[in-house]
This record gives sequence, structure tokens and C-alpha cells, in this order.
Amino acid sequence: MRIHDFDQILDLQKEDSKKYSTEYYPSGVIPMWIAETDFRAPEPVVEALVKRAREGVFGYTPVSQRLRGAVKGWEERRFGFFVEESEVEYVPGVIGGIICALRALTRPGDRVILQTPSYPPFRAAIENNGRRLAPNPLILDDGGYRIDFEGFEELCRQPRTKAFILCNPHNPTGRVLTKEELTRLGEICLRHHVTVLSDEIHCDLVFKGYRHLPFAGLSPELAQITATFINPSKTFNLPGLRTAAMICKNPRMKEEIHQVILSNKAVGETIFGTLGLCVAYEECDYYADQVVEYLDRNRDILRQRLQQIPSIRWIQGQGTFLMWLDCRKLELAQDKLMERFVFGAQVGVQSGTDFGAEGEGFVRMNIGCPSATLCLALDRVQKEFQKG
Repeated sequence: MRIHDFDQILDLQKEDSKKYSTEYYPSGVIPMWIAETDFRAPEPVVEALVKRAREGVFGYTPVSQRLRGAVKGWEERRFGFFVEESEVEYVPGVIGGIICALRALTRPGDRVILQTPSYPPFRAAIENNGRRLAPNPLILDDGGYRIDFEGFEELCRQPRTKAFILCNPHNPTGRVLTKEELTRLGEICLRHHVTVLSDEIHCDLVFKGYRHLPFAGLSPELAQITATFINPSKTFNLPGLRTAAMICKNPRMKEEIHQVILSNKAVGETIFGTLGLCVAYEECDYYADQVVEYLDRNRDILRQRLQQIPSIRWIQGQGTFLMWLDCRKLELAQDKLMERFVFGAQVGVQSGTDFGAEGEGFVRMNIGCPSATLCLALDRVQKEFQKG
């Protein structure tokens, strides 16, 4: 079995690296904001892309049946979610796919439920396409975040509520929803005829003792109201390949979304994106297993170090490499909090208010990096915030 070296320190100061660009954080600041890792992609993917590049011919591509088979195999092997190749379709990204689904399945003025705090592009996808945001804030208590089911059902009852964007594992809180939670959400959506657009991009990054359950795999009934979106980008550090997949078991719904994808000329699969997805899902189970183990060790480092900084509390989730930090005890305005992190500690976290008003007093930290990088960042954070 292959062993991947996640401790390897890579030179990431590239002109085409958004994460390391000084457009976002000054030079010398450790960037721990955008949701990509600092890990080299799996060697089988690198080898396949290099081999294909050496062929020197990069023409238009047909619809890839290999992509559909790779997605089918991954979902069945990893999650026990059985899909047909005909139920899989390429999309140029999870958000791009969700936008196409929103345009196909809702109309301007319709309400779309989002559980907040939430990944900023969800809000943008809703509002920039003339739909109305229906926030269902998650409830934070000593045990972490939980769902306000009563509020969720009240939103679903409203006549112009047509869709729910489910993010599981959740970004930014890291919550991995249980079967009971997902089932209850599904029952409410079925009862009120609400379509579910399920972002499962972090599905592979779930820690020991927890399990990712594809929403559409819970029952045949839920499968008929759900479009699922996945992408190997988070697991295998392939976001620049811009290749994702939609799984939809309802033929009518899938065709309606397909027509919007087609009308926006978003059907053209890329040579390298398709190849990267296929090789990752066909050959790189070992990498997915090992990256979760490595991230879990990084979480232990974070947990131990934050015990020495009483003013910062980690809201412990069950998945993703994105850590949601509660800094409200510092009693700082959000701009001052970010100044302390970026210019004091020189650690480029993402502001909690990027994720909505519920993020006031919070920051999101990406620990998808070599442990040495994480320790250096935490040294800086500890030095800056131990004084209060």
C-alpha cells in the first residue's frame, strides 16, 4: 500500500496560488483561510496528469462514462450509496452545480433555506439569482451546534419555500449530521414538498467514531427530492481542476437541471479535471484514509494548544479540516479580532462574519497543513492571545 507524506513542506508561493496570494494576506502571514490543503495531491493523480500532458494534444472531450463509473464506485465503496451511472452528471463545481439546480427548480422570489452560519457562496448563489434567503440558524450551546427543527419546519411551511441547501459535513462548523437528524430534516422536506440540494463535498473527511451518510441514500423517497453534489477537491487537494459531479435519482429533476447546465454551456468536461477525478476515486482510497488520520492528529494538537488560551474556544465538529473558533471571550469587535490574528499573530484565518451575522466573534482556521506549519501558527496565536 502506498504511504503519503503529509509532513512534506511544499513551496506554495506560486503566482497562481490564491491561498498564498498577498492580495488577501501580507507576506509573512501563514494563510489558514480558504478551504484547500497544503498537501501534495496523490501520486497516482500526479502521474496520470503528467503522462497525459506529455501526449501534447488537448482537444475537446466527449461525455466521460469513466467519470460516471468512478463516482458510482466511490459512493458505493465508501458510503454504501448505490447509484446508476445514468444518475451521475459532470458539473464544473459544486457551487456551479447548485446554481444550475436553483435556476432549474425554483423561480425568482422563491425562498431557499440555509442553515447558518454558512459558506458564503451559498448566500451569494441564492441572492444573486433573485431567490430569497430563508435562514435557519443553528443553535449553539455547550455541546456544540444543533438544528432548530421547529424553525426549520416553520420555514418549510411558507408557500414560497421551494428548496433547502444542505451542507453536510457542515462548513464552517464541522458538524456531521446523524441519521436521526438527517431523517427528521428529510421528513419535514417531504411533508412540505421542499427540494434538497445536498453539498457533500467534505464527505470523505469524517473522523473516527462518526460516519457520513449521503442524504439521498436514506430512503427512496428522499432520493426523489434530492440532487447531491460531490467533488474530490477537498479530500485530494484538487480544487484547481474544477471538476465535480451531481447525483440525481429523479429523472425529471435531473433533466431539468441538465437543461440549465446545457443552456449555460457548462457541460464541457476538461481533460485534466476528468482524469484527476477518475484516478482519485479509482485508485486513491489509501490517501483518503490517511489524510483523515493525519487531520485527526492535527485536531489533537489544536485541542491541546487551545487549552492554554482560555479566551479561545474550539467548537469541536466531527469532520472537515476547517476549525470554528469562538473568540467572544476576548470581547473584541470583529475588525479588531482580525487585526490581532493577522497583524499580531500573523495567522491568516477567515473572519466569522464572512459566514453571516452568527459568525460575529468567531474565526475559521484551516488545519489542512503539515503539523509543523500548524504548530508554528499556534505558537504565534498563543503568544498573541495568552495576554488576553
